[in-house]
Amino acid sequence: MSAVKQVGWSGMVSSRELKTCGRNGHLTYAPDEEQLAARLRGSTALGESWRCLRCGDWVLGPAAAHGPADQAPVPARGKALRQLTILRVLAVERLVRAMVLVAAAFGVYRFSSAQTALRRSFGSWLPYFRPIFDRLGVDLDRTTIVHEATKALHAGHGVLVLVAVGLLGYGLLEAIEGVGLWMAKRWAEYLTVIATAVFIPYEVYELTKSVTVTKAGAFAINVAAVVYLVVAKRLFGARGGATAYERELASESLLEIEAAGEDVRVDHASEGSDVGMPTGRAPTQ
Repeated sequence: MSAVKQVGWSGMVSSRELKTCGRNGHLTYAPDEEQLAARLRGSTALGESWRCLRCGDWVLGPAAAHGPADQAPVPARGKALRQLTILRVLAVERLVRAMVLVAAAFGVYRFSSAQTALRRSFGSWLPYFRPIFDRLGVDLDRTTIVHEATKALHAGHGVLVLVAVGLLGYGLLEAIEGVGLWMAKRWAEYLTVIATAVFIPYEVYELTKSVTVTKAGAFAINVAAVVYLVVAKRLFGARGGATAYERELASESLLEIEAAGEDVRVDHASEGSDVGMPTGRAPTQ
């Protein structure tokens, strides 16, 4: 426990924690350990108050929950709260992808149902555009758009159904990733890394064929997401793995900080001195 964390909560809270409490409400907890509870409980002219475990502010009224200190909730704050913000940005990006993929699956399925009519329409309209492109010096039948459209229009119904099912499955996977990341679930972080890394070789192959802003942007986002999640969230044993990550979260907890402060008080009191730790009492009003 560093000296900064031993001196208590004062000066450590940022506007990010305050804004989060403003949106989601304060989080108070009464530990069964009396000495620790005394550091988190205060009395005011309006009655009992408890310190918020996220922002450290005093909240009037009884604690929202109580129990052993080791079972207290550990709200994200500091570095963990910044990581949560990044996770939710990734979650939104995944959910947007999911909506696009599901819409594409629906479009391919509808296309397969109307494929014959579309083929006739395409074949009837194409001759009208050939003279225009001929004047521009462009062979319409050799353009990429016409080539790909012709392939799609002549693809088998079963192939298109398989494509629609594949797009739908991929979209559902992205949706699961997005919801899990928004809820900051560790399994979702693993799932996102694995599912994203699987497609990176294919994206590299596509970039070797042609480089576009869309392809390059998607590749950069996916690589950055994989590297960030593995390194910052200590996945797959990186930087100490899950044990080190849980220890880092616990070290940022207000209860952990106050418990360490109490230990310092007791140690110095046994030597006949006091380091002047805060008493945990709120100022009277």
